[in-house]
Amino acid sequence: MLRIVFGDVKNSIYHPPTYFDNVYMDEWITDPFSVDMIKDIDQSQVLGAHVIDSPFLGSISVKDLSGGVKTLMLMKFDESGKIFNASACGDNCAKWIVKISKEKDLTINLHHIMDFSGADEFEAYIENTGKSVHNNKEYVSEAYLIEEK
Repeated sequence: MLRIVFGDVKNSIYHPPTYFDNVYMDEWITDPFSVDMIKDIDQSQVLGAHVIDSPFLGSISVKDLSGGVKTLMLMKFDESGKIFNASACGDNCAKWIVKISKEKDLTINLHHIMDFSGADEFEAYIENTGKSVHNNKEYVSEAYLIEEK
């Protein structure tokens, strides 16, 4: 289940890419889920746990991956109970957030209204209002109510 908290929240990591650089494990990088995310989000190919082939940058290290991919991997693999700021991700990460939330309970923090319209199926609980939303339209309506406050 996906839970969304808009605004600041305790136990959240505001800048997930920096946190990722200090806690990731090699097996996260080569996990098939990560390989697919990296290919989709960064258009890059995982060659190994320490080398990524980017069509834009050539051979790069894991630390050179986008902030969105790093944040998604934290959402997928980190078991610390921390909440990650999904505003560090682009809207192209929304479908991956939904996929992760179908595999495990996931609470994210947002500081903007993310576009979930690209997700095939979408359901979330908005912590700020205590309401469940069942599609992108309901989500956007609920998010605007929070922003108006």
